Amino acid sequence: MALPSHRPRRTRQSDPWRRMVRETRLAPDALIYPLFVVPGRAVRHAVESMPGISQLSVDEAVKEAQAAAAAGVPAVLLFAAPEHKDAQASAALDPQGLAAQAIAAIKEACPQLLVWADVCLCGATDHGHCGHVTAAGAIDNDPSVATLADVALNYARAGADAVAPSDMMDGRVGAIRARLDGAGLAATPIVAYAAKYASCFYGPFREAAESAPAFGDRRSYQMDPANSREALREVLLDVEEGADLVMVKPAGPYLDVIRQVRDAVRVPVVAYQVSGEYSLIKAAAARGWIDERAAVLETLTGIRRAGADLVITYFAPEVARWLRA
Repeated sequence: MALPSHRPRRTRQSDPWRRMVRETRLAPDALIYPLFVVPGRAVRHAVESMPGISQLSVDEAVKEAQAAAAAGVPAVLLFAAPEHKDAQASAALDPQGLAAQAIAAIKEACPQLLVWADVCLCGATDHGHCGHVTAAGAIDNDPSVATLADVALNYARAGADAVAPSDMMDGRVGAIRARLDGAGLAATPIVAYAAKYASCFYGPFREAAESAPAFGDRRSYQMDPANSREALREVLLDVEEGADLVMVKPAGPYLDVIRQVRDAVRVPVVAYQVSGEYSLIKAAAARGWIDERAAVLETLTGIRRAGADLVITYFAPEVARWLRA
């Protein structure tokens, strides 16, 4: 029997060799940490379905942002769950509203930390949908886009380093870009949730963000999980309208989409490792079924290997500490 002349194992035989030839690398600079802000003071309310994650009042969100920055995380993604909710999403439009307060407070405390502000209507509406609702119960795209542009402007004026529309209304990126540019905020980037799927993995998030729809579901505007060509159409439209970064959400079940998007565009690609992905790892690790640290690092490496330049993950501060150790 002839011995092999090609021996790929040669560069796997020791840790120094494996590190030297490693193709995909994790770094703290690629991580974004989501924060959930609620009214009040000194509030740190544990999210039952997401062990280790809490709803935070503005003062506590500042502390959490400072800790993330100290760990080496370069950015946070802010979600607000205001007390007052109405059909017009008034709280999201309020320059003194919860989201605007949190943006300003975090930027004052952590000037070098980038604050991305999620732009949607679901957290501020009494019906929990991402756009305005007609009398017949349909999501009304064009009036929703106008409101979303106003919300984005409000957050940018509060000091957000980027606005991130997550609503999946048609045309909202172009409307937001025009609104920001017209207000003298042409330097504010748009991080578009470009391929956001109607996923079952969002369940824990809806507890944390208090954004579950009061009726129906979001399948008329979020994408069908069976589709990938449609994702490319959505992504290319957002880039054409002025998106500076594009996002695929969720990450783990859509690695193929991340790769297709990475190959199709020349802007940075973001992937969101969502709440359900986080909670599955936490639940399995709590039962001793998997090694949590190994699972976190492997899943994040897989997301990066698929083509994501940046990853939004609830593990961000912990991973940043591991990587810097």
